Amino acid sequence: MTTLLTLLLALPAVLFASAVRRVPAGQVYSLYRHGRLLRVLEAGTHLVLPLLDRVGHKINLAGQTLRFEEPLADAHDVRGTVYWQVLEPERADAVFEQVDQLIRRGAQEALRGEPGADRRDLGAKVKQSLNSSLRERGMMVTRVELDLA
Repeated sequence: MTTLLTLLLALPAVLFASAVRRVPAGQVYSLYRHGRLLRVLEAGTHLVLPLLDRVGHKINLAGQTLRFEEPLADAHDVRGTVYWQVLEPERADAVFEQVDQLIRRGAQEALRGEPGADRRDLGAKVKQSLNSSLRERGMMVTRVELDLA
């Protein structure tokens, strides 16, 4: 009987604790209900439905870095770093898990399209090409640093 009483008293406390979500500054959380994006939680404390809502992605708005250690394209022996950030979390959430592949593929296509390009302008051309595809997804490349061999 005491165990049942303890359980009945602890259950509301556990449910309340799981209903509170704290989002750190500089981040947003995408909140899903029944597999669909419900809303994006900005920085601060939020109440959610504990058994129905789940956090899908924790998105850092400050910026992300993707480093290429292997050569990007056949035409150029290129390695480098792409700095990017999320501008519109609602749009970026749908492709957030595939953004690394999108950036790699976009960089490879941009480099293949510029076989005789001036090596100094190559980073700017890769950035422009990546931004044309990522902007519609709510993301932006802020800088591209290429290590040309």
